[in-house]
Amino acid sequence: MTKGQPMATILNLEPLTAALTREQFWSLCQGNPELRLERSPQGELIIMSPVGGESGNQEATLIIKVGIWNEQTQLGYVFSSSTVFSLPQGGDRSPDVAWVAKARWEALSPEDREGFPPLCPDFVIELRSRSDRLLPLQAKMQEYLDSGLQLGWLINPQQQQVEIYRPNCPPEVVSLPATLSGEDVLPGFQLCL
Repeated sequence: MTKGQPMATILNLEPLTAALTREQFWSLCQGNPELRLERSPQGELIIMSPVGGESGNQEATLIIKVGIWNEQTQLGYVFSSSTVFSLPQGGDRSPDVAWVAKARWEALSPEDREGFPPLCPDFVIELRSRSDRLLPLQAKMQEYLDSGLQLGWLINPQQQQVEIYRPNCPPEVVSLPATLSGEDVLPGFQLCL
């Protein structure tokens, strides 16, 4: 592993409990705010390492581009990788970039907005870092789809491709360089990679 590159670690909690509940996960996150944590639908605790400069810059650039589009359209809300979403299928995940349509976000109670929002974003981007394994990221994208995702991009610089995820369709693989469309989820949004 290269210094400064992220790597996820799945912690085996079997000696303590069969699965980490959503409530236990919330308490664990509140008690350890310096850690980036996720929880799989099976209750596994996933510890995410901090990102290095290159990955952090790429992630920030993606957030800025989606954010500029959103500022112009006012169609929803943009979230960073620090936001954990409590997905309907049981996992608690933090995509690198997330967007939620305005009506869906505003339908949440103030308490739900303050905590881990109990919904799946309409749109996500996952950016594969050098140390990320591809299969867990693909499984995470499928988890988003199973939870109601409308459009997702798994950007894979190592293989110079993007996997595009849509409901009821197999992932579409596009080679880089490419221009990605926000389709009808993010109308008018274009991302040149």
